[in-house]
Amino acid sequence: MHSAYIWWAALYMVLCSVLFSECFAARLTGIERESCSYRKGKVLQPVSVNRLRLQELREQMLIRATIEGPEIDAYIIPSYDEHQNEEVAERDQRLQYLTGFTGSNGMAAVTAKHAALWVNDRYIRQASGELNCEWDLFHSAGNVSILDWLGSMLKPEMRVGADPHLIPFAVWRQWEKELYFKHFLYLVKVNNNLIDVIWGASRPPVEDNRIRVHETRYSGEKWKSKITALRSTLRNMNCDAMVVTSLPEIAYILNLRGSDIPYTPVFKGYLVVAHDRIILYTHENKMRLDVEIHLESGFCYNDMCVSVKDYHVIWRDIRTFSQLWKRVLIPAHCIFDLGASEAIHSAFNRTIVYEAISPIIFMKAQKNSVERAGMHTAHIRDAAAMCDVMSYLEERFALGDAWTEMKIKREVDRSRKSQDHSEGLSFSTVVAFGPHSSLPYYAPSNITDIEVTDESTLVIDSGGQYLDGTTDVARTFHFGEPTEEMKKAYTNVLAGIIRLSTLKFPENIWPSELDAFSRSSVWDSMSDYPHATGHGIGSYSSVRESPIDISYTAKQRFNFKEGYFFSNEPGFYKNGDFGIRLENVLEVVDTGHTHPSGVRFLKFQGVTLVPYEPKLIDKTLLSVPQKRWLNEYNAKIRELVGEELKRQSNMPAFYWMMNKTRHIREYLPREEYNGENDKNIADYLKSYKLIVFIVLVCSQAFYLM
Repeated sequence: MHSAYIWWAALYMVLCSVLFSECFAARLTGIERESCSYRKGKVLQPVSVNRLRLQELREQMLIRATIEGPEIDAYIIPSYDEHQNEEVAERDQRLQYLTGFTGSNGMAAVTAKHAALWVNDRYIRQASGELNCEWDLFHSAGNVSILDWLGSMLKPEMRVGADPHLIPFAVWRQWEKELYFKHFLYLVKVNNNLIDVIWGASRPPVEDNRIRVHETRYSGEKWKSKITALRSTLRNMNCDAMVVTSLPEIAYILNLRGSDIPYTPVFKGYLVVAHDRIILYTHENKMRLDVEIHLESGFCYNDMCVSVKDYHVIWRDIRTFSQLWKRVLIPAHCIFDLGASEAIHSAFNRTIVYEAISPIIFMKAQKNSVERAGMHTAHIRDAAAMCDVMSYLEERFALGDAWTEMKIKREVDRSRKSQDHSEGLSFSTVVAFGPHSSLPYYAPSNITDIEVTDESTLVIDSGGQYLDGTTDVARTFHFGEPTEEMKKAYTNVLAGIIRLSTLKFPENIWPSELDAFSRSSVWDSMSDYPHATGHGIGSYSSVRESPIDISYTAKQRFNFKEGYFFSNEPGFYKNGDFGIRLENVLEVVDTGHTHPSGVRFLKFQGVTLVPYEPKLIDKTLLSVPQKRWLNEYNAKIRELVGEELKRQSNMPAFYWMMNKTRHIREYLPREEYNGENDKNIADYLKSYKLIVFIVLVCSQAFYLM
């Protein structure tokens, strides 16, 4: 009786799934695209190279049975590379190769008859213009997930393929469970990436970007010292070894840098750190003699030198390591770090795998004294670059030059790259004008480019990589006369910056609990912003660094520590009209005070030194302490950035900076006076009148004599 019940229940679920899929597939369509509104538009659309590639992929899905098993009914293509990077090298731009979408983040799914792409808000308009009409387009945070879409397009027992090298192991597990238990589909591993197969010989080769030594005068600590600290942590975890898959972590722990990934100075590789050996797996054409000397890899016969092997050899060595080690740490997800791939995780015997957040994340986030000093000097030069470009833009705009978002973007990038110790940008510069500035995730492109005028706000969000630090700054400008609404919004956002910047707090507070300090002034106007208030920032490394994530929606929580650097970036966005975004980098420092319970108190020290826009500040909305903070901030800019601009003999930028950082009056508004203050003022006036009377009498007497 019991078995019969189970059989009927299973049959009922399968029938429901089939019926649900057949009904639901018709309405799981993507965002309506104007260029694809009519069905005949899809039919008459000219055959493009991307349509041919889509056809080739479907053929590979069918003939896969002749290569490594049964055919697959759907294929998932993420934008990540083997190390789960968002920005990837040209040869790893598989999503772009297939779809034509040039954004840095997205995920596609292809079946025998349908294809769909998921992107975040930042890329919706761009993707809509770049995709052919056979592609459906979805919001990645919308109501239709990629798994639900697959469930609606496929029948039970069908197979969904994906490359396990490109999927974090935690994500793979989630997909596997949801596809099977919710949609009765199987997730299967396709180790021979199908996009690489159709790309063939035309796929770009591994670039000959040399690995560079990051000198101790910038890193502040030798790599051997870092390895010793890491091994101590592994010993406390009872781990024999760790496989490091995050490229920024490898670069940090070995004091090396590269240029394999856009905007982040890293090189592709894997690192194995055991108690008796260190092995770096990378493309050997990237190695140079100075790096070999640095790593002491020439004759490596002890536990404090680094053996260098070819990038792909790790898959062969893992089989040996599985026999040698009793417990190996495989990095798990942590805020912006997605953890190791499913391929790495499943290559080891499951019984020896220990999943944990990489300890290197916390070592890397807590900067030493040399790195802290470097971050400050890098931000001074970065501020000089921003003063340079903005003084030039305002001058040329006043002379009648025409500017567009992309033209300004190129000018900002040029100025930043001209600074000493510049190593390029830390992310793609965002220049957003007018209605575009009201889009929190807007990314300028040739498709979306518009003219910049004096009628609305201009948001510039940009950053640079320097040998001594990484920067990230956002400022909002206006080339005309802003409205009162714009001034109020800007001032509220500035007040949010100040509230968090001046905070003192116990060290056991979560970053998510501080989110309200920046948001509260924006909330006062019954508004909010959809992005996080802040994120950690590396030192000549990732511009978004774990473990700090200042957002009340954060699922993982870690405490601030002295030496952490992070961004403070509140905003205001009036849809379709204008937007405001301001961003400063802050350093976590010790106040020197400890609570009787033993808990230390921390505070923040400002690092960014770019002037605010005075014409957008409504001074009546700022309190006296906030005005005082602004005056002190401007005085610091005049001193430090002014000295740097004079050193560079850039007097136009110097005068622009001086004009933007003028002292403002700090007098109290009338409502902040109390009765005692009024009495004191009255007494003062009486005394003043008496003194004046005495002086007049004495002077008259002296005259009569």
